[in-house]
Amino acid sequence: MGGMPLNDMPWWRWRSNVRSALHMLSDPVFHEDTWLTGDEAYGDITDAVYRLVEDTWLDSWSAEKYVGTIFRDSQEAAVVDLAVLRVLRILHQVGPDAPVSAYLEHHAWPEAVRAAREAHVRLAEADGDDPDVRPTSLDALKILTRAV
Repeated sequence: MGGMPLNDMPWWRWRSNVRSALHMLSDPVFHEDTWLTGDEAYGDITDAVYRLVEDTWLDSWSAEKYVGTIFRDSQEAAVVDLAVLRVLRILHQVGPDAPVSAYLEHHAWPEAVRAAREAHVRLAEADGDDPDVRPTSLDALKILTRAV
C-alpha cells in the first residue's frame, strides 16, 4: 500500500484496513507461507475478517453505503460485497476459532479467495498500487493508518 494516495478518500484508514484484509485473504501462497506457519506478524484469518468488517459493518450492510467515503464507485462496492459474503459464509460454518487449515480445506474457500482477489486487485489498482506485492505486516499497517 506504499503508493496509495492517503488523502484521496475521506475514510482512507478504513479503506486501508479493508484492503489489507482482502489482500491477505486473496493470496493462496500467503496462506501457506504465513498463516499455516503461524507467522504472528500478519495475524490470522479471523484477524483479517475482523479488519474487513469491524469498523465498516460490512457484515451488516452493503459496501454501497460507503461509496464516496471508503469505496470509489459502485463497482468497487459490488466486488467487496461479494468477497465479504463468501468469506463470512465460511467463517460462520467453520467458526472464528477454527484452525487455519479448516478454512483452507473448506470446499468454498477457492471461491472466497477468487472473490477477495477480484476486490483486492480492483482497489489496489485504483489506488495506484501493485496488487501482486506481498501483503504488509500488521505493524506496517498500524504505522500507515496512525493518526498524525
